[in-house]
Amino acid sequence: MLLDKTQLKQSFSAASSAYDALAVLQREVGLRLLQSAEMKSGYRRIMDLGCGTGFISANLNNENRHYQITALDIAYSMLSLARRQNGLKNIHYICGDAENLPLLDDRFDAVFSNVALQWCQDLPQALSELYRVLSPGGDLFFSTFGLGTLSELKSAWSEVDDYTHVNDFVSTEQLADLLSVAGFENIDIRVEDKISHYDSVMELMKELKGIGAHNVTVGRKKRLTTRGQLQKMIQAYPKRADGGIVASYRVIYVNAVKLL
Repeated sequence: MLLDKTQLKQSFSAASSAYDALAVLQREVGLRLLQSAEMKSGYRRIMDLGCGTGFISANLNNENRHYQITALDIAYSMLSLARRQNGLKNIHYICGDAENLPLLDDRFDAVFSNVALQWCQDLPQALSELYRVLSPGGDLFFSTFGLGTLSELKSAWSEVDDYTHVNDFVSTEQLADLLSVAGFENIDIRVEDKISHYDSVMELMKELKGIGAHNVTVGRKKRLTTRGQLQKMIQAYPKRADGGIVASYRVIYVNAVKLL
């Protein structure tokens, strides 16, 4: 998947002020990621990759285990908001790219990332970078959206034109292979299918835009979508009996270890 990184930064920066009010699913997934992680007593240095407004960092900090947390995000506005909300105690903030981490080798005992890695243009490179900055014996914990996410929206747009309107998502099989190639072992992958309900297609579209999660692929349509094209997509979107809609999300939870 080719992503426009400039557009990606702009999209998430523009969404920073509204993100927390709209990102209900993202917080739910983040809590489950934290609850399922087996935190080792030896953890001290932890990275929150793609920290957004700092939800994961804040929860780790509240555990009062004296973690040294590095919160990293590609969007400066998101990072700035996280810093204002969570303060400086035990948290160091870095604006950076997951595919080219400005960090030393063997730096962290654990890395957490909540629904952020699906925004990487080069996922193999990002996983290699995470392997590099983890200490031997370190754990990678992350959640991401997988193949089948927003399938209803993708299908509806396919009735309109051949442009890419919905970001592509990785399968569990692909993800397992990529982690193995990057050097990770003891790979544990779990999948949870979730359904979100909306009163209309426009409500879904506004939420995706509001959290910065709209289409930023290179193959997206550059010209404005016409009213007629939008209405055609809305008509093609499957409806519930009451006229509302659902959106499917396949959430993938991963724990992998750098043994060497």
